[in-house]
Amino acid sequence: MKEKRPDTATLDFYHPETGPDSCIVAVMMKITERTDSMLPLWRLGFRPFFLAGAAFAVIAISLWLGVLSGIITGWQPAGGALAWHRHEMLFGFAMAIVAGFLLTAVQNWTATPGLAGRPLAGLALVWLAGRLVWLLDAQLWLLVPVDGAFLLLTAAVIGRQIWQVKQVRNYPVPGLLLLMAAANLLTLAGLASGNDAWQRQGVHAALWLMAALMGLIGGRVIPFFTQRGLMRSYQPTPVVALDRTAMGSAVLVALLTASGLSLTATPWLAIVFVVMGTSTAIRLARWYDKGIWGVPLLWSLHIAFAWLALAPLGMALWHLDIIATPSLPLHALTIGAMGGLILAMIARVTLGHTGRPLQPPAAMSWAFVALNVSALSRVLALPGVSSHILWLSGALWLIAFGLYLAYYARMLLTPRVDGMSG
Repeated sequence: MKEKRPDTATLDFYHPETGPDSCIVAVMMKITERTDSMLPLWRLGFRPFFLAGAAFAVIAISLWLGVLSGIITGWQPAGGALAWHRHEMLFGFAMAIVAGFLLTAVQNWTATPGLAGRPLAGLALVWLAGRLVWLLDAQLWLLVPVDGAFLLLTAAVIGRQIWQVKQVRNYPVPGLLLLMAAANLLTLAGLASGNDAWQRQGVHAALWLMAALMGLIGGRVIPFFTQRGLMRSYQPTPVVALDRTAMGSAVLVALLTASGLSLTATPWLAIVFVVMGTSTAIRLARWYDKGIWGVPLLWSLHIAFAWLALAPLGMALWHLDIIATPSLPLHALTIGAMGGLILAMIARVTLGHTGRPLQPPAAMSWAFVALNVSALSRVLALPGVSSHILWLSGALWLIAFGLYLAYYARMLLTPRVDGMSG
C-alpha cells in the first residue's frame, strides 16, 4: 500500500481549520520567485540538514567504531572520544535533523517564507563549524561559542516566525530548543572546566528534552500520517491531559537530570519514569491500526514511538535497582526512538517535499529493519559479548543511514519533480 498525496502533514499540523491544500498554495506563491534562482540545496531547510545529518550519522559512528576497535589511535577530539560521541550524536546528528524539519515545517505552520538561500547556507555553516571544532580539538575559546551558537540561532529563527503570527500553540517548540541550548551550554561548561559530571548532566538532560520534542511532534504527525496512509475517515481525538503528562514528565526528568539528581539510582524517580513511559504507550495504543504493517512509512514510525515508551520504563527499572546500568535504556532512547523516528521522518518528509509520491524505495524497508535490530542488539547487550554487539549495532546503523543517503541524496540535491519551489 502506498500514499498518493503529497506530504502535507507539516502544514496540517497546525492549520486543521484551513486544511493542507490552501496552506500549500499560500506558501508556495510567496516563495516561488524567491527560491527559483537558488541552488536546490538551499531552497528549504530540510535539504541541507537532512543531507548533512545523515552523512554525519555515518561518519560519526564509523569514527566511534574505529576508536573502540583500536583501528583509530592517533585522533583525539575535544574532551576525549567518549565525551565527543555522547555530545555529537545528539547535538551534531540529531539536532541537524531537528533543525531541518522545523525550518521546513515552520514555513508551513505560519504561511510565511522560511529560511532559504544565503541565510540558510550560513546556518548550515555554523552547524558544520561546530562539528569541526569538536573533531579537531579546537581551543575552548573557539569551541564554546561556535558550538553553542547553532541551537540559539535555530531557536531564534523559528521563534521569530512563530511570534510574528502569535501561534501560541507552537510556543513550546522554540522553548524546547532554548532548553536544549542551555543543556548544551552546561555540557560545554563542563568541558571547559574539566567537570565530567556537568558534561553528562547536560547531554542526558538534552536527551530527555529530545524525548519531549519527539513526543510533541510524533504525537501530532503519527496519527495524521496513519489516517492518511490508511485512508481512514477519522483520527483519534487527542487527550490533552495525556499528551501534557507525557511531555511534562519528560521535561521534569530533563530538569532533574540537569541538576544531577537523576544520574544516580533514586527509587522515587522511578515513579516519574513510569508515568512518562505509560502515558507514551497509551498514546501509541490509541493510534494503532493493524493496517500499518503494510506501509513501511507507518510501521517504522509506530515502532520508533514504542521505543520512546520503553526507554523511560527501562530507566525506572534502573532506578529500582532491577537492571545494572542505565546505558541500556538510554540506548533504547537514542538508537531506537531517536534514530528510528529520525530515519522514518526524513524518509517520508524528503519524498513529500520534493514532490514525489509517498512510496519509499524498497531498500528503505531494510533500512528501517536494520535500525531497529541495531537498537535491539545494543539494548540486549550482555557481558562478555559486548564488543561483538557494539560492532553489530554500529554496522546496522551504518547500513540504515547509508541506504538513506544512497537513495535520497539525489532528491535533496535536485529540484522538486513537480516543478514547485522548495
